[in-house]
Amino acid sequence: MPEPLAATGRCFQFEFETPFRPPLALIGVRPETATVLVDTDTFAIRFGPWRLTTTRANLRDARIVGPFRWWRAIGPRLSLVDRGVTFGTSTRSGVCVRFAIPVPALLPGRWLAHPGATVTVADPEGLVASLNR
Repeated sequence: MPEPLAATGRCFQFEFETPFRPPLALIGVRPETATVLVDTDTFAIRFGPWRLTTTRANLRDARIVGPFRWWRAIGPRLSLVDRGVTFGTSTRSGVCVRFAIPVPALLPGRWLAHPGATVTVADPEGLVASLNR
């Protein structure tokens, strides 16, 4: 269940499948370090040491995707097909968000910008509804 952030925003927690908790914790990704924040102006992902932040105006669309194979979904991932980034903690489902202007996340600076991001939050329907308002 998402936690209220403020009157204008929400915090969505990642869904952590039990088998993946120990390896994710080794890279700094734990329930307390993995969230998606949505407010009236900002969309932000925190995934352990990785961050992605952009404006709501930069969002093109959001949709539910999955299920996934574990080797394509768990951890921070780069798609070699479209340069999209995945921040994954579950194989069940996720939310794919596409951006009008690609956004950096895996590497510092603008060395690698991603046209989309997939996150495996516990409430994918709620996140999509929040983003598509």
